[in-house]
Amino acid sequence: MSALNSSLLTNISFVRPKYFFISGFSGIPFINYYFVFLIFIYIIAVFGNSFVVIMIISDRSLHTPKYLGIFNLALADIGETNARIPNQIKTFLFDSQYISYDACLANMFFVFFFSSVQALTLVVLAYDRFIAICLPLRYHAIVSNSVMYVVLIGVWTLCTALNSTTVALITRLSFCKTNVVKSYFCDYGPVYTLACNDNTINSVMAKLCTTLFVYVPLIAISVSYLGILLALSKITTWAGRLKALKTCVSHLLVVGVFLLPIISTYIAAYITMSPHPNARIINSLLSNSIPPTLNPIIYVLSTKEFKVLILKMLKKRSSVRPQVSAK
Repeated sequence: MSALNSSLLTNISFVRPKYFFISGFSGIPFINYYFVFLIFIYIIAVFGNSFVVIMIISDRSLHTPKYLGIFNLALADIGETNARIPNQIKTFLFDSQYISYDACLANMFFVFFFSSVQALTLVVLAYDRFIAICLPLRYHAIVSNSVMYVVLIGVWTLCTALNSTTVALITRLSFCKTNVVKSYFCDYGPVYTLACNDNTINSVMAKLCTTLFVYVPLIAISVSYLGILLALSKITTWAGRLKALKTCVSHLLVVGVFLLPIISTYIAAYITMSPHPNARIINSLLSNSIPPTLNPIIYVLSTKEFKVLILKMLKKRSSVRPQVSAK
């Protein structure tokens, strides 16, 4: 009987807020200029990644395993940019800091879903470079388009399953103290720590996702490049080593842009234990907003195939113009 009364009391005291309040930044002068900068980043990220997607779709010579991975990364960049930045601009620039419970969970899912797809896609691209350099004669047998399709579908499936489970676990929490989220979006950690009831499973899932989508990709990419360095050491000439290494430059730059800011955020939080909320929020915002902007620029400028294709497009356009004017 006492157990039944305890259960009824638990159900009665369960509180699910109608809205969350995104506290965001506090006391930062001229913060509106920062959001104007964010709009600029958003335009570049969406335009740049859309350009990469269209180029890969339109040119059959780019229908290879490597460019399928780049295509997937560009899609994830577009998704994450649209999940993060428009909501931030709406929330702070237009002073609309209240977000409904369901919209909060939806925003949380899409932000972390696309971010995790990015992380695992970088691992897939590292694997592609590892096979290309360490096992060049077997590359086409091991890494085919069909294999890449299966791997990338697996990435999207895993990210969907894990992130949807993680976000769904928020619904078991009761928020009876406050609904103020100390972040710039519906961030998982700041939301579940507001709960009054036991949030152990949420903490476990947060640590699991951090491990799978931050630490595991970092370790896997590091191991793959150690293998690449060992393979390069067996090449007798420096010219041969540089030629092989050039194929990895764009991927290494993208990995650095994506993972290093995130890791530095975790390290800074671990060292200082309690960084100022504004410093944590701005660091997190920049570390997650800048990579989708730089990725297409890095791939277009450092990849030979993209540069050749762009030159062809420019030559074709310049050759058409005189004919049109003559008519």
